[in-house]
Amino acid sequence: MEGYVVTFFTQENREHNGISLANWIIEEAKKLDVRGATLLSGQEGFGDDGCFHSASYFDLEDRPQQVLLALTYDEFDKLFFRIKENKLRIFYTKVQAEFGYTNAE
Repeated sequence: MEGYVVTFFTQENREHNGISLANWIIEEAKKLDVRGATLLSGQEGFGDDGCFHSASYFDLEDRPQQVLLALTYDEFDKLFFRIKENKLRIFYTKVQAEFGYTNAE
């Protein structure tokens, strides 16, 4: 298959419709029958606003998060339509990729 590897960058405390933004992205991907997604939690980082985010004892809910997906071109278009429809502003990276399974028959 061909498409994109997409990574969304957010923080644990960002929410949309009452759930964390990272989980909202994953739930939307599931609705589109995307094969999978990976949620990664980081130790620390900073965003475009210059604010420092960390997983320290005092700031556990401000932990940086990434959602990583391998999407076909069509899945990418559908997911980004839902993000636009919900008026969300999320930083992302997108890299063109070939993907599949080893030993696939």
